[in-house]
Amino acid sequence: MKLDFVCVVLIGILFSVSASAAPPAVTPINRSSLPITVKSNEMNADNVGKTAVFSGKVVAKQGDVTIFSDKLVVSYADKGGDVEKIEAFGNVRIIQLNRTGFSDQAVYETSTGRIVMTGSPRVLQGDDRISGKVITYYVDDEKSYVTNDGDPKARVEAVINPAARKKDAGKP
Repeated sequence: MKLDFVCVVLIGILFSVSASAAPPAVTPINRSSLPITVKSNEMNADNVGKTAVFSGKVVAKQGDVTIFSDKLVVSYADKGGDVEKIEAFGNVRIIQLNRTGFSDQAVYETSTGRIVMTGSPRVLQGDDRISGKVITYYVDDEKSYVTNDGDPKARVEAVINPAARKKDAGKP
């Protein structure tokens, strides 16, 4: 339990370490009203199965979140046809503002704004980085949870650079 608390604190520090040098926080975006734009080489829609499969150099964008992958599966709700979740597979890269996440797979639940990254996930923000077995990121709340997913051999690793070093990095 203590380790989980320490991980949550480290993630909080990781995502807020440059807050003093950054502009004031931006009001969270209500993504539910924003369109999702997807570009790919191919698309296969299944209206009965309520899915659309995009493949080949996929780029999906909603607001300030952009997902790159080899394959993307969009699942729609039975009622209303709203997007329930987006699953990305292969060479996944997720960019939001100054954060970039990398993994083999990711699931984005649009209703909760939650992204779960698996398959060697890592998140970079400037020179800071975090990795673990599973990274769960809440896009709208700017909160993260990194875990070893019960694997005693797996470890969560965070590299957090001191603020002074960041300030000096831009000087010649």
